[in-house]
Amino acid sequence: MLERLEQNKVGLAIGIIWLFHISAIIGIALGHFQWFIEKTPLNLIIFLVLFFWVYPVHTVKRLLAFLIFFSCGIFTEWLGVNYGILFGNYEYGTNLGPKLDGVPYLIGALWALLTFVCAGIVDYLSISKTLKILIAALLMVALDFFMEQSSHLLDFWTFEGNLASYPNYVTWFLLALVLQFILRALDIQGNRLFSIHIYLSQLVFFLFFYLR
Repeated sequence: MLERLEQNKVGLAIGIIWLFHISAIIGIALGHFQWFIEKTPLNLIIFLVLFFWVYPVHTVKRLLAFLIFFSCGIFTEWLGVNYGILFGNYEYGTNLGPKLDGVPYLIGALWALLTFVCAGIVDYLSISKTLKILIAALLMVALDFFMEQSSHLLDFWTFEGNLASYPNYVTWFLLALVLQFILRALDIQGNRLFSIHIYLSQLVFFLFFYLR
């Protein structure tokens, strides 16, 4: 009974995720670009609520991990926005919600979310912990690559020349490795099915802009 309830909960969360993404893609394709993109903060907040529902942060260890990833995301982005350190010279636009000294609060949540999700995906693989850390970090960078291609069009963030430089991806990969190592060291696991769907929904959304 409990297992069935858990499956229904995950299925509902996955359905909501795809509903929002497919609706946004269709709406944008029909010419309602600005209306849907301005709703990005709401979309990310719903993602975060679903994450806490499916990956309940009900232990000190899980809460600590989330706070570490959130803080790391905020701090590294703050260095980038204010000093051009790590990622290059860029600034955030208006479509990611309220900011802390130039960095949207939701960016910290996105860093944490991606760390958990990419780790969940590689748990499908029967490989060593080291390889899981490596592949999960590569998944984070792969998604970032497609985000970077259209971030300036969506007024999320904008680099000089509108595209991120090669060192940005190197830094992203190194930071992702550190975060994945911390997650594995804490031995935290989440829902694999939810992880792959939330990753694929983001990938499909940004591929839509990349291929247009």
